[in-house]
Amino acid sequence: MDIGSTIRAIRKRKKLTIPQLCEGTGLSKGFISNVENNKTSPSIATLESIASFLKVPLPYLLLQKEQRMQVVRQAERQHTTTGKEKLKVEHLSTQGNLRMRIVEFPPGATTGDHPHAHEGEECHFVLNGTVVAEQGEDSAVLEQGDSFSWNASVPHKVTNTRDQPALVLIAVYRELDS
Repeated sequence: MDIGSTIRAIRKRKKLTIPQLCEGTGLSKGFISNVENNKTSPSIATLESIASFLKVPLPYLLLQKEQRMQVVRQAERQHTTTGKEKLKVEHLSTQGNLRMRIVEFPPGATTGDHPHAHEGEECHFVLNGTVVAEQGEDSAVLEQGDSFSWNASVPHKVTNTRDQPALVLIAVYRELDS
């Protein structure tokens, strides 16, 4: 973990000096310097004191860099195609357990000839058009503004049965292997 660099970055962003941090937390300059340089590991109680003074939630100090907010600018989004129908996929997020994407279903397109299954959960929001969602024995026609979700381990598929393209925002949550 790189807690020290996180503390230093927050302190500098807030234009605070080490002496001000020491005064606000009751910790010595040498200790704070060692913490910021990752030469010592502070206790949870000490981190709580630092977090409180810096006005940040304690869990934020414990996040690894890849766990922090990730920004994907519209111009930087990855675009792919998938399946034999070449569904256009625009990736809105790229890291972590929760992935979001916008999928364009051309007229008549489907996620597959047969329902498929995988680990995780999915939530769909129909941005434009009409789709039919099928999971097991359940089926629903969904139009712009409608949403649906399911446990993805049960076979499922989505089909655009209309003669106009459909856009669907899809969030997929999957546990990543540790």
